[in-house]
Amino acid sequence: MIVRNLNLIDTMWALIIPGTVSVYNIIVMRTSFAAIPDALTEAAKIDGANIWQRIFRITIPCLKPTIIIMVLLAVGGIFRGDFGMFYQLVRDNQILLQTSDVLDTFVYRSMMSTSNMGMSAAAGLYQSVLCFFTINLVNFIVKKVDPDYSLY
Repeated sequence: MIVRNLNLIDTMWALIIPGTVSVYNIIVMRTSFAAIPDALTEAAKIDGANIWQRIFRITIPCLKPTIIIMVLLAVGGIFRGDFGMFYQLVRDNQILLQTSDVLDTFVYRSMMSTSNMGMSAAAGLYQSVLCFFTINLVNFIVKKVDPDYSLY
């Protein structure tokens, strides 16, 4: 519903944004907000900075490392389907399977129904290799923009 209300259907952001809004991510971001020293915001307030200046010049730069790590983790989750949800809801319903099949359920179904371990392993490897190269690409971009915040 959030993706639809923000008009992000059929965009790259429709895959990234829902992954960042999880309970784990909210706890990490809340902890990061608590780590910002109150003295910085108080000094900016005394110097005459309004709320928007404090947000854009103090809060966001202090949260930049956390935001970048959260984006990298979200990009890593793009290739991971929610196996439990798709398998429990769809099962072997051929009508729903045509539109709601994800790679994780395809690997499981092909392994269980055809016992073709080679094809299942190849599909899982394909998913892992794509995820690996995507994370490395995003990390390369982060390293070019700001080398201090890249993973390696």
